[in-house]
Amino acid sequence: MAIREKVFNTIISCFKRHGAENIDTPVFELKETLTGKYGEDSKLIYDLKDQGGELLSLRYDLTVPFARYLAMNKVTNIKRYHIAKVYRRDNPAMTRGRYREFYQCDFDIAGQYDPMIPDAECLKIVHEILSELELGDFRIKVNDRRILDGMFAVCGVPDDKFRTICSTVDKLDKMSWEDVRSEMVKEKGLSEEAADQIGQYVSLQGGMDLAERLLQDAKMSQSKQACAGLTDMKQLFSYLQLFQVTDKASAEKVRTTETQVMVASAQKNLLEERLRLTAELWNAGIKAEVMYKKNPKLLSQLQHCEDSGIPLVAILGEQELKDGVVKLRTVHSREEVRFSYTASLSV
Repeated sequence: MAIREKVFNTIISCFKRHGAENIDTPVFELKETLTGKYGEDSKLIYDLKDQGGELLSLRYDLTVPFARYLAMNKVTNIKRYHIAKVYRRDNPAMTRGRYREFYQCDFDIAGQYDPMIPDAECLKIVHEILSELELGDFRIKVNDRRILDGMFAVCGVPDDKFRTICSTVDKLDKMSWEDVRSEMVKEKGLSEEAADQIGQYVSLQGGMDLAERLLQDAKMSQSKQACAGLTDMKQLFSYLQLFQVTDKASAEKVRTTETQVMVASAQKNLLEERLRLTAELWNAGIKAEVMYKKNPKLLSQLQHCEDSGIPLVAILGEQELKDGVVKLRTVHSREEVRFSYTASLSV
């Protein structure tokens, strides 16, 4: 209890520092209020015994009761926090501290505002709390449903399967990609081709850089929905920089190789050119690397640079070859310069 009190005091102090007011709601709600709000997880709701009155259920989270509170009281703008117990008819995981009754600490900003400003403050709050609690390294994952839906569309997921495939993708935190893929294909009836395309995207990680790369991706750029979400995501990260929500893993990585340049291609059928340039870099004493695929996606090649800490990427494209130049990009800053083919060897 002493530990819990200290944690709650830290969280509440942060919520109040950001101007939130406190509310409370009943531990139970009308069953009809909760029904249909949680997708496949609705089966985890505790229903109270029918004693000849209204059908009631224990609250599953604090978000749906908050929405009901706003609607009943005609509240249009509020910044609120709510710390209370919720109930889920799930299999308890004692080793992870997950019981069927547990606390949630919610902070929400309700209302109509300019995009991404309230969202950035919510992430700032999470960053402040986790940093102050000194829990060690942590990662905050953000998503925009438009990006997810756009990705499903360009990967060939039928409209009527969006929600059910989404619920499976959400399990990536708990299951391997192989198991997630198997569920999508064997249980949800998704084609193997669509599942494999989804796998290429969900394996990517990053922040502002990933949003920019996806905006340039040949498939994702075809979805207006995804592009709108990615544009807002870029805006979000610009606000996070102003709020000083910085990446704590941004310290220099411990690299296992000394590769200086990754030789990449922007289009298909450029394997020979990539190999030729890689050989010339090696001959010039430059530590270089190339992916062992005939037609790797540019996104995958750039992600490899991010993951491996390779500082530079030489990008070959059909237009660059015609112009007799190579694009050299600094991976961290994404700044690009063009070198003539000869000049590029004296990097």
